Amino acid sequence: MTTSVHGPAEEAAGPQGPPAGPPRSRRALVAGSVGNFIEWYEFGVYGCFATVIAATFFTPAGDGEAEALVRTYASFALAFFFRPVGAALFGRLGDRAGRRPTLILVVLLMTAATTLIGLLPSYAVIGAAAPWLLTLLRIVQGLSAGGEFGGAVSLMTEFAPPGRRGLYGAWQSFTVALGLLGGVGAAAGLATVLSEAQLAAWGWRVPFLLALPMGLGALWLRLRLEESPSFRRGSAVPDDAGAPGGGPDGGRGDGRGAAAGAAADGPAVPGAGRVVRASAGETVRAIVLGAGRLMGWSAAGYTFLVVLPSYLQSVLDASFRQALTASVLANAGFAAAILPAGALSDRVGRRAVMVTGAVVAAVTAFPLLDLVQDPAAPTAAKGLAVCAAGAVVGLMAGPGPAMLAEMFPTGVRYTGLGLAYALSNAVFAGCAGLVITYAIERTGEADIPAYYVAVTCAASALALAGLRGDGHRRALRD
Repeated sequence: MTTSVHGPAEEAAGPQGPPAGPPRSRRALVAGSVGNFIEWYEFGVYGCFATVIAATFFTPAGDGEAEALVRTYASFALAFFFRPVGAALFGRLGDRAGRRPTLILVVLLMTAATTLIGLLPSYAVIGAAAPWLLTLLRIVQGLSAGGEFGGAVSLMTEFAPPGRRGLYGAWQSFTVALGLLGGVGAAAGLATVLSEAQLAAWGWRVPFLLALPMGLGALWLRLRLEESPSFRRGSAVPDDAGAPGGGPDGGRGDGRGAAAGAAADGPAVPGAGRVVRASAGETVRAIVLGAGRLMGWSAAGYTFLVVLPSYLQSVLDASFRQALTASVLANAGFAAAILPAGALSDRVGRRAVMVTGAVVAAVTAFPLLDLVQDPAAPTAAKGLAVCAAGAVVGLMAGPGPAMLAEMFPTGVRYTGLGLAYALSNAVFAGCAGLVITYAIERTGEADIPAYYVAVTCAASALALAGLRGDGHRRALRD
């Protein structure tokens, strides 16, 4: 029987950089990453053009700008709440039919929905149908995005060479950062060459239409992809409910898994190659725990990386170009920290790196916002502050995918980690713009984003403290 991809005690990660490994591993890394790039490129574009989209699709005669922006973020949040549905639907398919065919279907749906948003008629042309059609396309995006993360992370970590699972998983987060940077960069580039009137009339559509050629490239890469070795082993061996180490997140397969592993990542699996069938209760508990561990990443990431542009415009009266510049700097800091954080977690463990990120984000949320709000503060200091905020989020995002993959056995990994991620993002990221904008409008309190980040990151740090310190050295469970 084929042995596990990872030995019980894995080697430490090598120097940070493009991961070395067999050609199959590198192909899996690229094919898994490209879909994430497209998904988050679109979310970056949507966040940057939130005020333009509000005026185009959600502003009938008599409506104010604030109400339209709230409706735009409500549509944004609705798409996130369909992510768990997509994670469950495509996760089930991916755990049964395979990672490869499911990821092909997911990228097709995402590409089609994003392209159609760029072609959608405005409220002025088709009336009340415009916001409904936009919301429908956002739902399709939410479904496909829900299926993307679980499959991509499963693929990357299952193909990862020994001792590099954190770095391989970090590429998922890194392409999220690249996607957000790509979206923000596209918006900033258009804002530079087009007037505000041109942007509002047609320029905002261009970045959405660019998703079509990117999606076709992603489809080509995934059609050439092989199935993961862990899934091939699992599909060739009958389910074994009594396999040692059977439950998610440290489950033992003996009815005591969830209780024994609620604060751990699970023991090494004796007899690699045996398929683990975790109970539904154990899987649900692990999903909820995983969502709690991601809470800070989700909330701080969306507050600093996506919501920031419209916050600066609507609350601090910054120009569109100033807001985009701040967003580019925050995303650049985020991108720069992710791969080093993933590689570091292969050496010192996921817990140390992620708890550090959550605690620093909670402690610095108010000083950061005070600096950004201070009109007398130097522009360079503000730029450095938002860049550092992005880097702190990267400390959580780098090890996060590998941490989740280590919580679930192969038979439920796609579904389990996808649902944990989707639920966390639906509640704490998808609602970030809606909650922050609505709360500021009702209370007049400009520090709402800092409260939101501090509370969620503090709670996330408590959940992350339960990770076992040596989980990064243990084998993924089949």
